[in-house]
Formats: sequence, structure tokens, C-alpha cells
Amino acid sequence: MTARISKAALRGVVVAVMIAPCVVPENSVGAQTVKTIVQATLEEPNQKTSEISTDDLRGILVTGSAIVFDARPPREYAMSHIPGAINVRGKPGLSMSQYVPDAGEIIRALDGNKASPVVLYCSGPFCGRSKRLSEELLAAGFTNVRRYQLGIPVWRALGGSTQIELEAVTYVHEMDRSAVFVDARDPEEFQAVTLPRAINVPASRLEPGKDVGEVRRAKDDGRLPMEDHNTRLIVFGRDSEQARAVAEAIIGEAFHNVAFYGGTFESLGQQVK
Repeated sequence: MTARISKAALRGVVVAVMIAPCVVPENSVGAQTVKTIVQATLEEPNQKTSEISTDDLRGILVTGSAIVFDARPPREYAMSHIPGAINVRGKPGLSMSQYVPDAGEIIRALDGNKASPVVLYCSGPFCGRSKRLSEELLAAGFTNVRRYQLGIPVWRALGGSTQIELEAVTYVHEMDRSAVFVDARDPEEFQAVTLPRAINVPASRLEPGKDVGEVRRAKDDGRLPMEDHNTRLIVFGRDSEQARAVAEAIIGEAFHNVAFYGGTFESLGQQVK
């Protein structure tokens, strides 16, 4: 049984719900079990498809037991998406307020296998895109469609990492002067060449735990924006693994607007000047 969270409770700062577990009755005798926020779903009534929790989604991404689709427009997906999620182009002829991915594109992405397990997500509890897409997929004959209706805002608030695409890194570097670019490579590589305005938080100097090692030093010496934890941080490195390690270490220090670039530094350096 999953925990209930009302939309009203989620309106405002989503992170606030992390401090209290949800308690739900387990059976009619009165026994209770404690459910954490990562096990919660909205449980909205009269929905045509079921929801999954953050914990469920984490497991799916590890095992590959379902195909995860991001139901947001391509540019929004490029800015920040759950690693491993797929994005397809939108259904033609719709206004942006009614945007929904093209179900035909999903059918093609799955080679016509409508029994394939599918998970959809979009921009959070109040986003209608994943709901609209789930109904279109059901109408098209899909038989195993679920939604992570809490969406990417809650995913990030609960410590989930996100990935940014090359074209979005280029856009942010040009247009968002408040963004912080974090180079995860070794200091010698950083000093030889890096991106303009980048700081260095080497993956090789990370230590397990909170408030330790290089991340703590970066918090204390001003490399990380301690007075605005909502600052956009984009982490890049020698490769995806290196960048993601540093991104997840920074996320663990309560920065919740962090994305890592999944390509190589060479591919990034050719585009960002």
C-alpha cells in the first residue's frame, strides 16, 4: 500500500515533505507501517493508469524493467532529464498548453511492442502531459503503462541526479550568467584547459559522506554558491561517469538544481567557447 500526498501538501516547497515520514494503516486491525516519502505517490482518484513511487522508479532504472519516457517538450528534456529516459517529438497540431508526445513515435521507439512496460513522467504533480500521453497510449492498445506523477521536481528534491544535453549546455553557458559550471577533472587537466567561468571540483578528491573532502572545501572557499542553493550547476568531466560522481556529491549537499553532462570534455569544449 502506498502513502497519500495531497496536491495541496505538495504546493510550495516540495523538499519540506522530506522531513516527515507518511504513516498509513496496513490493515483493519489497526496495525500501522511507516512509509517514507520515497515510497509515496499522489494516489489521485479515477485515474486510468497507476502511479509508481520514487523508490519504484529508482529500481526500474537499475534493472531496466521498463522503458522510461519523458513527456516534456524536447528543449525542456535537453535542459534536465532523468538519466536513461527517452524523449520523442510532440504530436503535431497542438498548442503548447496541450502538448503531448506523439504516441506513434513511442510505438516506433518500441518496435510496435505494445505490451512493453512503459513509465511516463513530466514536470511534477500538476503537470498533465504524462496523463494525456498515458491515455493516448491506452487508446492505442498499450497494456502496461504507469506514471511517475511526482515528476522531475520531486525526483530532484529527493536527491535524484539529472542529465543535460550538449545543445542545452551551450545555451545555458551563453544565456545564464548566474549558472555555475563545475569541471570534475583533475586539477592539472583543469589548469591546462577548461570552459570559460568554470570552477574545479575534482572527482579524484571526493570522499564518502557529507561535509567532507573536496566538496566541503568548495563550500567553504566560495566555489559553490552557499547563499543560493537553487543556483543552476552544470557538471562536466572527462566522461559521463566522472561528471555524474561529482554531480551526485554536490546534490548530497542540498543543491537541487544540478545536472551533469553525459559526453566527453572534448565534445563539450568544441561547442562551448
